Amino acid sequence: MRTHHISGRTRGNGRRRIGRATLTVCAAAALLAPCAVAGSAAADPALLGSGAPAAPGTRPVITVTTAKVGSPGNPPVGVVPFTDAVYRSCADAPSGSSGCLMVGGVRYPYEIGQLEVTVEQFVAFLNTADPTGRDPHDLYDENEGASAWPKYGQIAFSSSASDGSHYSVAYPEWASKPYAFADFLKSARFANSLVNGRVISERATTDGRFTYVTYEVELSPRTERGMYDLARRAPTRTRNSGFVVPSQNEWIKAAYYDPTGGGTYSYWKYPTNAGVFGDGDATAPSPSVLNPTTGDVTNAATQPLATYHADGQPAPSWCPAQAGPAACSTVNPIGVDPIAYAKLFQGSVGTVGQARTVSPWGTFDQGGNAVEWTDTITPPPNGGTSPRVWRRLHGGTANAPAYQMWLSAIGLQPQDNVFYNATYPWLGLRIGVIGDLKPTSP
Repeated sequence: MRTHHISGRTRGNGRRRIGRATLTVCAAAALLAPCAVAGSAAADPALLGSGAPAAPGTRPVITVTTAKVGSPGNPPVGVVPFTDAVYRSCADAPSGSSGCLMVGGVRYPYEIGQLEVTVEQFVAFLNTADPTGRDPHDLYDENEGASAWPKYGQIAFSSSASDGSHYSVAYPEWASKPYAFADFLKSARFANSLVNGRVISERATTDGRFTYVTYEVELSPRTERGMYDLARRAPTRTRNSGFVVPSQNEWIKAAYYDPTGGGTYSYWKYPTNAGVFGDGDATAPSPSVLNPTTGDVTNAATQPLATYHADGQPAPSWCPAQAGPAACSTVNPIGVDPIAYAKLFQGSVGTVGQARTVSPWGTFDQGGNAVEWTDTITPPPNGGTSPRVWRRLHGGTANAPAYQMWLSAIGLQPQDNVFYNATYPWLGLRIGVIGDLKPTSP
């Protein structure tokens, strides 16, 4: 793997399917680095952020739980992308190393989602942002539906449903899985809906050395301005307080920086455990095993644990019982034959939080499951120029090997890669909070 460059085309209608495309992903394993060509146990309710359906005349309310990240002013470390090493500074990197970056330092306290944004939460957002089902902002593609993609389709669309109800969770098992068809622009609009919404309540709790804040938020249909101005080609934060898509440094600090001094220079190799830099995948977490029909994690007693594709082992996978194994193994919206499909599309995302392994700040699934967007803008790969805006992503996927979870796995993609949005079912997001966020009056 090195990068995925897959050019997307302009999307005219959010529900138009991208069909029978030539799939040139590097074994569809991970989009983090730019390839040379350019009944098991139910989820713990305390972990899940809900997306409660709205009563008539009201807007949906979702619950977002964040982990507080302190130690402001922590030192950054140097990494060379996708290299199994960490340096106190880039001056310590071997001569000839290219692209070394200093990452992980954050000057201020902030919060980051304990969990990835779930399908249930994103459905609530879709019904708020697009109550008529006309999708003017390209928030949904047919490929996200179970009829088009039995194994990966998470969200159903009904043109005949009443306003505010056009979108629904495809099957109940998807409700608590990470939403996995995100691009940055969808993620920014989700954050804007939260920022423009009403914080109904805020409650802080502690669990050992971790501090969590749970917000109940009434979503807003206003998505084009808020934390991000979507009229701009490269939207950045416009406020000092509110919900955000985490920056690269915020994401990395929450996943890898150990305030107790563990790891190397206080940084872990994986978001699940300190590991040992330089040993390849020898100290990687164990891979999750998923219930074959529900996607629940069945081996949570094995720690540390992450939902990824370990070398020499089957990828964690499941097929919705309602779809059936035959459809899951053959039907796909991009025209890939069954043999190639079985090779390229193996891993499935699991129920959020059930791997049970925490980062140094108490988050779940920052390693594996779905790769996650940040709002950090980066130059295009290979030092070239591009009319597109490129952003950083992190975290590995259910279909990617262990090195995609390394601290140094600082990948990038265009913020609006339409092809990937519709054909790469492991693109997730996690919400953050900056500043002081308090409940507001009705």
